Amino acid sequence: MPRNCKRNVCVLLTLLFSVGLTASARAADGSGYRNAELPPLMEFLDGTPVQTKADLERRKQEIRKLWCKYFIGSFPEEVPAIIKAETLEEKKHTDGSTRRRVKLTLDTPNQASFEMWVWIPKSEGPYPLLLTQPLSKQIPWAEEALRRGYVACLYPGLNMNRQEPDYPGYERVWRTFKAEYPQASWASSLAVQAWLASRALDYLLDPQYHYNIASGQVGIIGHSRYGKQSLYAAAFDERITAVVARSSGSPAACSYRFASRQTFMESVVDFPGHWALGSLKGFLGREHELPIEGHGLLALIAPRFCMLHTAHNDSCDPTFGVERTYLEGRQIYQFLGHPERLRNIYRKGNHNPITAEHVKQNFDWFDYAFGRGSVTAKNFPEVLLHQFDWRTWKQSQPAQDLKAPGAEASVKERIGWMLGRAPEHVAGEGEYHIRTGDELGIPDKQRDWLKPGGMQRMACSFGGKIHGNLYFDPKISEPRPVVIWLHPWNYSLGVSEGYGPIGAGYSYPPIYWRLAKEGYVVLAYDQVGFGDRLLEGPDFYKTYPHWSRMGRAVYDVSRAVDFLRDGKGIVSGQMPPIDKNRICVLGYGFGSMVGLYAAALDGRISSVACFCGLAPMRTNTNDRVTGGNRRLWQWHALLPRLGLFQGRESEIPYDYDDVLGLIAPRACLVYSPQRDRFANFDEVSRCVTEAGRQWPSSAGPSTALRHESPDDTNRFQKAQQDIVIRWLKDIGY
Repeated sequence: MPRNCKRNVCVLLTLLFSVGLTASARAADGSGYRNAELPPLMEFLDGTPVQTKADLERRKQEIRKLWCKYFIGSFPEEVPAIIKAETLEEKKHTDGSTRRRVKLTLDTPNQASFEMWVWIPKSEGPYPLLLTQPLSKQIPWAEEALRRGYVACLYPGLNMNRQEPDYPGYERVWRTFKAEYPQASWASSLAVQAWLASRALDYLLDPQYHYNIASGQVGIIGHSRYGKQSLYAAAFDERITAVVARSSGSPAACSYRFASRQTFMESVVDFPGHWALGSLKGFLGREHELPIEGHGLLALIAPRFCMLHTAHNDSCDPTFGVERTYLEGRQIYQFLGHPERLRNIYRKGNHNPITAEHVKQNFDWFDYAFGRGSVTAKNFPEVLLHQFDWRTWKQSQPAQDLKAPGAEASVKERIGWMLGRAPEHVAGEGEYHIRTGDELGIPDKQRDWLKPGGMQRMACSFGGKIHGNLYFDPKISEPRPVVIWLHPWNYSLGVSEGYGPIGAGYSYPPIYWRLAKEGYVVLAYDQVGFGDRLLEGPDFYKTYPHWSRMGRAVYDVSRAVDFLRDGKGIVSGQMPPIDKNRICVLGYGFGSMVGLYAAALDGRISSVACFCGLAPMRTNTNDRVTGGNRRLWQWHALLPRLGLFQGRESEIPYDYDDVLGLIAPRACLVYSPQRDRFANFDEVSRCVTEAGRQWPSSAGPSTALRHESPDDTNRFQKAQQDIVIRWLKDIGY
C-alpha cells in the first residue's frame, strides 16, 4: 500500500537538523560549553544575542537540535497517517458523559496501533481538550475536565513499570512504536510517549471524527515523570496551547546544574535507562557543560501558556533550581510580550498527593488560558523564594556597615563584619517545641534505616525554635562523641535526602545513620532557608537587615553546641549520654562552609570536617565557570557584604586560609576533589598548604590538618562517608 504520510510540527524537528545554522561549529554541537549559570535563552550558543523574533525562531531551532542531541534523541522523520480509527467500547457514565475506548492504527512500517480513552461531556461543544496519562492519581484531572465541559483524552503515556488495571498494556505501547522506527534515535520513552500524545491529537482534531474541539484550546497535564512528558509534548507540538507540569524534576522544571549530587537531588545518573540518552550520564559532576537544560523547553513552548507546579518540600523538584529555570524562561515570554502566560506556582507539602485544591488550581490555569469563566492573571501571582535584590539591600545599610575593617582588625573581627550584626533578639530564641503528626513537613524517608532494635532517632528542639533529631545506638551506655551534621544545598528537604542519593537504588544509608551505627551521637537539623525552614529565607533580610544568612547559620551551630553541652533545649525522650568535650562538625557543600566558620568562631567545637565547601574567595571572580563569589552573595544571598568586592576580589578582608588558621590546632579534615566544578583545585591546595603553617609540625591525628584530594567530582556518597568514619577513628573519636 502506498505510504500516505503527513508532516506536522514534530516532523519539523528532524528537518531543522539539516538546516544550516549561522552559529559556529561549537554552537552546532555544544561541545566545549561551560557555564555555571543556565545557558542564556536569549543568546545563541556562540554568544550572538537574540534581537528579533526571527532570531528567536532560529534560536528555537538550535534549542530543539541541542535538546534532542543531549537528552532524548531524534524523532521519526515522518508522521504516520491514521489508517483506521475504531470504537471498541462506548458507555454512558452516571455523570452523563460518554466514555469511548478507541483504537488507532497508524501507517507505520508494520501498521502499529494503540488504544486510548476519550471522555466526552454531556454538554454541547465546541469543547476544550485535556490530554493526560491514565495514572490512577491523575484520573481526578480527567474527571474535573468533564465537570468543566472539557473532552478528556487518556492516551498511552504510562511508564514501563507502571501497570493500571483499567488500562491494560498502556505501559508497553511506547516500546511498540520505538521498534517501528529503528532509524530514529529517540532513546527516551518519555519522548515516544509525548509523540503518542501528538498522534492522539491527530485523531481528535481531525474534523472527520467529529469531536468538535475548540480552536486553540488544547491542554496537557502530568505529574512527576508525566510532568516531564507533558512538557516534552508541548515543546514539540505547537497545537498544544497550555501545559501544566507538576513536580517534573530534572531535566524539565529543574536543571541538573542546580540539582544533582551537591544538593542530594536527582542527578544525570539517577534516571531509568529508558528515560534519556545514555550519554547524558557522562555529565555527572560536570553538569555545567550541558549547552541546554530544561529551561529550553520553556523557550520552545513560549508564548503558549505554561504552569510549573512546584512543592516547597519536593524530593524531585528543588525550588532553587526550578526558580532559575522559570526566571530564564520568563525572559522569552517577556520578549514576546506575554510574561503572564508563564508561571511557577508553589504549593505547600511534598511530591504527593494531588489534592482537590491542586486539581482546582490546575484547571483554573487551563480556564484562564482558554478564556473561560472569571479566572484572570491575578489568580496566579508571581511568587519568588530565592530572588535577592542586592542593590536594595545595599541601599538599606548604614554607611559604616559597608566599610570593611582594616588590616589592624583581627581575623575574627573581619569575619564578624562579613557575617553581619546579629540582632539583640532572634525570633523564637529559647522557645522549644517538638513537632509531631501533621507538623512534620518533610517526607520521612529516614524510617527505612531505623529498623526495630537498631538505631534510634529522637526529636529535639533548641536555639531559635529549631527542630532537629538525634541519632544514636540505644545499646551504648557510656558517653559518646557527638557529630553535628550540616547538610548541603538541599533547599527542598534540608537534612533529608532527595530522589537521588537514597531513592534511586542506592544501597548505603544516610550519613547520620552510619555514624550512629559506629557509636556516635549525631545531631541533624534543617538550616535556615532549607527544608522545614525554607520560608525563613525569602524575608530574612526584612527581619534581620544587618545580619546575613550565613551569620544565622553559624549562630545556629553555636546554639546546637549550647544544647549539647549545657542542655539549652528539649528532647522527646531520655537524652543519650554524650562526651561534651568531643563535638565534631561535619558539613558537605553549603554545610561545610557553615562548619568552617562555626569552628573558627566557637572554640567549644573540637574538630571539623569540610567536604566540597572550600573555594578561596580572593581569586574566585564572577567570570569563572565555578560561578564565582556571586554564588554566595547573590544566588544564595548568604554573604551580601561579599558583593561589595565584585571586581576587586583581591581586597576581600580575609580568605579561607585565615578561617582555617583560627581552627588550628584542632583536628580538621578538608576534602576537595580535583574535579569539583565549584572550586579551583590548585587554589584550594595552596590555601590548605598556607593554612597548614598554623598547625604544629609534630601534630598528631587529633591536632592535625588533613587534606584529602581524590580524582573525583563533587559528591558525598559511600566512599566519602567511609573517609569521615576513618578520620573520626584516627583522631580518637
